[in-house]
Amino acid sequence: LDIMDPIHGFMSTSNISHNTNLMIAAAAATTTTTSSSSSSSGGSATNQLSRYENQKRRDWNTFGQYLRNHRPPLSLSRCSGAHVLEFLRYLDQFGKTKVHMQICPFFGHPNPPAPCTCPLRQAWGSLDALIGRLRAAFEENGGSPETNPFGARAVRLYLREVRDSQAKARGISYEKKKRKRPPQAPLPPPHQPVISNSPNLQ
Repeated sequence: LDIMDPIHGFMSTSNISHNTNLMIAAAAATTTTTSSSSSSSGGSATNQLSRYENQKRRDWNTFGQYLRNHRPPLSLSRCSGAHVLEFLRYLDQFGKTKVHMQICPFFGHPNPPAPCTCPLRQAWGSLDALIGRLRAAFEENGGSPETNPFGARAVRLYLREVRDSQAKARGISYEKKKRKRPPQAPLPPPHQPVISNSPNLQ
């Protein structure tokens, strides 16, 4: 899965000042969205939490910068799910994941044997993780869960659509494997009284 760097895109946006570019470039130098799966001690677990918190803060600052450079500028209180979708589509131009179009001969192939002209996009997993961090940051900065634009239904539907379309285009399945239940032993038949056909002896 490609690592998304949403901050990098702002470095080439013409309406951001030189000083702002320097600030964003410094923040982007340590960007990471991957998590470590190796077993570790309590110290490394603390470092992992720190990396997540740092990434969340950078993402939050990036979104704030996007709102300020929006035309017209937007305040966070007026931000809706539609503006979040605009932000996600804006980030697509800086994506690194090849998403094959249906007319491409490599459509549905996870490892195409040759290059093609299909566009690069942000990977679904990166967008999903980004929205998770921004959703948490919104509430940590005083936002109400009921008005959280990152949890809007339109955003959830968009992420699901991106996931499904990228899965088809790249031949990758995101379906969760169903847990196989162990076979259950057949229930014993209900107890029935034994009726004797022999005549009663007197």
